[in-house]
Formats: sequence, C-alpha cells, structure tokens
Amino acid sequence: MDLSFESLGLSEARVRQLEKLGFTAPTSVQVQAIPQLLSGRDMVGQSQTGTGKTAAFSLPILEQVDVEQKAVQALILTPTRELAVQVSQAISSFVGDLDVRVLAIYGGQAIDRQMLQLKRGVHIVVGTPGRVIDLLNRGNLKLNQVKWLVLDEADEMLSMGFVDDVEKILQAAPTERQTALFSATMPLSIRVLVKKFLRSPVTVTVEQPKAAPSKINQIAYQVPRQMTKAKALLPILELEDPESALIFVRTRRTAAELTNLLQAAGHSADEYHGDLTQQARERLLTRFRNKQVRWVIATDIAARGLDVDQLTHVINYDLPDSVESYVHRIGRTGRAGNEGTAISLVQAFERRKQQQIERHVRQNWKINYIPTRAQIEARQIEKLQVHVREILAGERLASFLPIVRDLSEEYDAHAIAAAALQMAYDKTRPAWMQDNAATEEERPITSKPTLIKRSQASVSKNS
Repeated sequence: MDLSFESLGLSEARVRQLEKLGFTAPTSVQVQAIPQLLSGRDMVGQSQTGTGKTAAFSLPILEQVDVEQKAVQALILTPTRELAVQVSQAISSFVGDLDVRVLAIYGGQAIDRQMLQLKRGVHIVVGTPGRVIDLLNRGNLKLNQVKWLVLDEADEMLSMGFVDDVEKILQAAPTERQTALFSATMPLSIRVLVKKFLRSPVTVTVEQPKAAPSKINQIAYQVPRQMTKAKALLPILELEDPESALIFVRTRRTAAELTNLLQAAGHSADEYHGDLTQQARERLLTRFRNKQVRWVIATDIAARGLDVDQLTHVINYDLPDSVESYVHRIGRTGRAGNEGTAISLVQAFERRKQQQIERHVRQNWKINYIPTRAQIEARQIEKLQVHVREILAGERLASFLPIVRDLSEEYDAHAIAAAALQMAYDKTRPAWMQDNAATEEERPITSKPTLIKRSQASVSKNS
C-alpha cells in the first residue's frame, strides 16, 4: 500500500496545499525523512539532487514554525545562488495559508534590499554561505532564535571551499537546535562535519533512480525569456505532431487552462486531474485508449491510473520536482520494443534542473529551439503531400475528375492541382497561425499558388 503525506504526520492543511500543487504520493526520501524530522531527530541524508529532498526537510519545518515570532527560526544553506532561489521558491509554494516569510539571500543581489527584508521580519532564510557570513558580520542576520539548520548539497558546498564559512555559521547557531545534512556523497570532510556538529543523527539513504529507457528520444525545447510556455507549446505540437501524448503539468488549474487553449486551437485534447469524478476519469481513459482523444493534459497524481499502450509522446510542460518522477513519466512511452519521444519545455531558470535530470538518467537531451513559422508550414506541406498520395491511391478520386476536365479548358492542370492543395492546406492550417499570418518571405512558394490561364501557360496541352 502506497503511503500518503498525511500518514507521515503532516497536518491536513499542509496535505491540502500539497494536493493543490499536484503532490499526493511522497518520494522515498520524504517517506524516510519527514517522520524523523518531525520527531526532532538530527539527520544525515545521502540523497541525490532531484529526489524530493527539499520537501523532505522543509515540510517538517513549516509544521512547527511559530508565525507569531518575527525572527529567523530556520536557516538553510545551499552552495549556489541558483539553488537558494529554487529552494526558497519551493518552500514558498508549500506555505499555503500560513503567514510564513521566506527569504533567499545570496551574492549578486543588492544587500541593502536583503537587510531591509530581514529587518521587517523573516521566519526562514535560504542562503549561500558567503552572503550569510556577510549579513552575520553586519549584525543584520541573527541566529539566536534558530531552531532548524539544514545543509543542502553539503558535499558540493565543501568542494567549493565553503568549509570554514559553514563551520562558522554552525558555531554561531544555538547548540539546542535540530540539524539536517543532505549530501549526494559522503567524503571524509562530510563525516568530520557530521561528527562535530550533529547529535546522534539518524541516517537516510536513497538509491539513485534507474536510468531512463534507451528507446526514448529525449528532447528539450528552450523557451525564450519573453515567451510563455503556453505560447511555446503550440508550435512545438504542430511540428512534432504527436499521434498520442500525455502532457504533464503541475496543477489542476494549469491542466484546465492548457486544455482550453489546445481545444480552442482545434486540437483533440482533454484534461485529467483530481477534480474529475471516477466516472469522468474512466470515460476519458476509454476515449484515450480508443484514440478518440489524441492528447491528455494530466497532473502526476491523476496520471498514475492512466496507462495507454503505444503512447508515442510524453511532454513535460512542467518539469517534475524529482528525477524519480521524470523517469516514471517518460517510462510510459517507448514500451514493448517501440520507440518513444519525451519532450521537455525548459525555461532559463530551469536549466539547472535539466542538467540534474540528464546527469541522473545518464542521457543528454537533444536541445531544440521553438519552431519558426517557416518550419511549421514546411511540416504542414509534408503532411499534405502524404495525404495527397493516399487519396491518389483511393477509389473516390474518379468522382472529381469531371471538375478537373472542365477547369482544364481554361486553366493549366498544374495550377488547378495547386489551387486544390491550397484549399486543403488552408483548412488544416492552425487557427493561431491564420490569425497572425507570416510574411510572404517566410512562406514556401507552394503555399500560395496562382491560377494560370491556358493562353498564358508556357506549355500547351497539345505541345
């Protein structure tokens, strides 16, 4: 039987907030760590990045933080500014209705602004060692009320030369505190740190996730800073043209919004999430398996019961929080000896997560840029050509030959065929491209044929 977050000792309010974010089943590190941290134990977690450890250490803190006390009660040290921002954003998303203030402090950002926010009152600080030391020395960051101290990616922190800063920070914090250390590896320097600063810690070990199946083609599309993921998805889908796809999103709201967007663009798409009744889920599953719906937009929890044979694509509209989830997601395609495609939409701030996933699944993603209008139109014409060949091999063609005979008395046969192709192309052309037409220079010349009078044709029918 799968464990739930509630069974780990989290409050109903915290569980509800996790469900809103699409989290319902805890990862291995969360199952092991949350009960121990809630009980007040110090902890050493040997866990790779991407296994869900941020939630593992932050959820117990959020359960116990005193919102009435306007002082720093938890300090989380990270090796890089990118990780500090990522961790603080994750914790902020877990807060929900709690009036808990979370602040990321790191070099490269105006220190005056950070000092002002600390003065106003912050409950949880996530920071890099250098900036934490700087604010400690200035007297703006006070650790006398700290009850929880977390070292995240401790091995990387020490390998970057922060060992003296880390020890200074640990010594500045109250001895009566709870300390958790997470590290992918356990070199001697980490073991020395554990022995010196942690009190009878419990050890949690999470095995590295298995590599992704080799028959899955993994692609990343880089989303430009000025473009939303929703706007980027439409041209990607037009170019890739998945026969059947699961599109993974983080929240039910995103699933609904994306479904509306795709349906408005004329696509066969539907949503699958926790708000649907069991009857509605079963009905959608049947339609998906019968290929009556091509693309399903789903949250992770709902998609657990959504297994479809011969699924051609998995699309990570939102990257998952753990490598385990990524492997589980993309493993739905490329089954039974078939090849599959896994597409991930990656914004600039997610590059670090992308690299972590690549490193853990031991495969590099093929990096693509958002398709241009010219690429999409070329793809549409390729599909049209295939369709024409199918029609030429069919039996209904004879019904339309009299029309061609009548028109050929006045127009060139090539122009008649091109006009018919334009009619077919314009009907299948995506609505969002019709609303924002490309310039003539961007269009293939075959996309806009002109009927040529017989008298103007360079080659006559009888020549």
